[in-house]
Amino acid sequence: MNGLSTLKVNGLAKSFGIDNLFHEVSFEVTRGDKVGFVGANGAGKTTLMRCLMGLQEYDAGTIQFDSADTIGYVEQQAQFSDGTLYEEFKHAFDDIIALAERKKALEKAIGQEPDEAAMEAYGKVVERFEQLGGYDYESRIRRIAFGLGFTDEDFQKEVAHFSGGQRTRICLAKALLREPDFLFLDEPTNHLDIGMIEWLEGFLQSYPGGVLLISHDRFFLDKATTRIIEIENKTITSYEGNYTYFMRVKADRRAALKSAYEKQQDHIKKTEEYIRRYKAGIKSKQARGRQSQLNRLERIVLPPESAAFNYFSFNAPPECAQRVAEMEDVSVSFGSHMVFQHLSLLIRKGDGVAIVGPNGAGKTTLLRLLIGELESPTGRVKIGSRVKIGYFSQQHEGLHPENTILDELLYEYGITEEQARRYLGAFLFHGDEVYRRIGELSGGEQSRVAFLKLMLTGANFLVLDEPTNHLDIPAKEAVEEALMAFPGTFLTVSHDRYFLDKVSNCTLELEDGVLTEYLGNYSDYRMKKEIAQQEAAEEREAAQKAAAKKAEAQRGQTAAAETEEKKAEPAQAGQEAARRNAIQSMSDSKREEMIQRAEAEIAMAEAELKGLEFQMNDPEVQSDPQKSAEIAAEYAAKEKEIEERYIRWEQLTQ
Repeated sequence: MNGLSTLKVNGLAKSFGIDNLFHEVSFEVTRGDKVGFVGANGAGKTTLMRCLMGLQEYDAGTIQFDSADTIGYVEQQAQFSDGTLYEEFKHAFDDIIALAERKKALEKAIGQEPDEAAMEAYGKVVERFEQLGGYDYESRIRRIAFGLGFTDEDFQKEVAHFSGGQRTRICLAKALLREPDFLFLDEPTNHLDIGMIEWLEGFLQSYPGGVLLISHDRFFLDKATTRIIEIENKTITSYEGNYTYFMRVKADRRAALKSAYEKQQDHIKKTEEYIRRYKAGIKSKQARGRQSQLNRLERIVLPPESAAFNYFSFNAPPECAQRVAEMEDVSVSFGSHMVFQHLSLLIRKGDGVAIVGPNGAGKTTLLRLLIGELESPTGRVKIGSRVKIGYFSQQHEGLHPENTILDELLYEYGITEEQARRYLGAFLFHGDEVYRRIGELSGGEQSRVAFLKLMLTGANFLVLDEPTNHLDIPAKEAVEEALMAFPGTFLTVSHDRYFLDKVSNCTLELEDGVLTEYLGNYSDYRMKKEIAQQEAAEEREAAQKAAAKKAEAQRGQTAAAETEEKKAEPAQAGQEAARRNAIQSMSDSKREEMIQRAEAEIAMAEAELKGLEFQMNDPEVQSDPQKSAEIAAEYAAKEKEIEERYIRWEQLTQ
């Protein structure tokens, strides 16, 4: 990694035909900078990043990199080669692998016939091999892959068999493997669960190179960035700090600009009034002077307000039972794979419930069970009286591609065009945009239409599966405001932590088949979980100390016993001699009886030892240091007992 890495952008401009996308874009990114690009969909974020990457031409300006700089790029839609996951990761090191082969060939040649030129070439190859980290690239593959949730078993799977979310992680891992001077990330958190996002946040915070990322994940932007560049009104504005700081400073700047604008407008109005009053009178000279000043005045231009949610009230949904939905002892499995079993939950009227957990934990399955798309072989699902469910799926099956956005509302809900336009305006569809056909909309735009339709159904219980996916930040804010204004009950699965913080008052964690309830929003849940984890860690530490103290005491007792044994050795020797004499004087039948009894006792003791071994391997025992120490001591004592019984058996059989 080049320690002096700097990316310089000066006066960059890009147009598509007569449509000017952005102009006069200038900024610098150096080693250690973590820059987040924000802006509405269509503002030009991805186009700008592709220009920086050299993947798209620009119309004006310059982009300067150091020739030695390396770049890693994570795009939204990536292409992969055929083969296994491990082979795909190894492709990131093709140059290192080629150097390794060259190094091996030179070693062989030098071993057969030493040559000065070959030795010199070998030295250069080794130096370059070491610079590129040739000796640790395989460990780097495992570190990055395991951090992103892949396993040894995954390494042998064909890349083509991985899901969309997994393919996003593959692309991310490939970009991170070479630790480039600059990382370019376009929506890197798409399809990642919260655990993976948090891992990525930590990785980027400690990443030594420059990072430029596009994201609509506000929580992620807060954690992973130290500077925000906003693309708005066809240009950029840079803000030092994370997303929260950017929002505060932007609001302050706009308020100050608006205040200055209003003062200037008041000044212009008063000046124009003075000029009109005195331009033909005795003060005409002064009036002309003021007109001249006014002509030279640099007018403050107030940029247009960003599209935002316009508050309105939905019709209140019908009243329903206090117990909106219940699950008791439900289970779901697919073939031999048990998703979860014996789960129970209660959703009360007015609750805003969030379900969180890793990908594959069964969150969407739980929603499908609740709305009746799946059935449980155990327990029951009960929906309260007068409860009307509205379901938001990521596929938007209820939309009609041939309809215009306006028609989609008018024909289904029997509302006036004025009402429809008011609702659509709240969800950021303005003017002639309402005449666009559903089939021509982007994924995010379709999500907005689907969510609005859901809110107009009159449902009093909304079940939402990733409602903010594909939405830009203004659209997410519209959905948040709509849910906060919604007087009914809702249950949502989401990886959008910022969204969950704003709308939820109860968080359910589904992990390893267990559903745990935490009162409060996402941040409350994280705080409570961290406290619980800290308390559990302190309990384990205390138990370990107690177990260690007990073991130390036992070692002291053992040492004392050994001292006593040594003192008793002469007596024991006499006893042993007497025991041998007694055995020799036994009749054959009596000795046979004693041998059989000894063998039975040994068999019984070995069975008990096996039982203790099973207990020692029990995960519950292993997680309890005190219990584990107790069973380990019993095991050692039983081993000693068996050894002594074998000595007696040998004496009997001699």
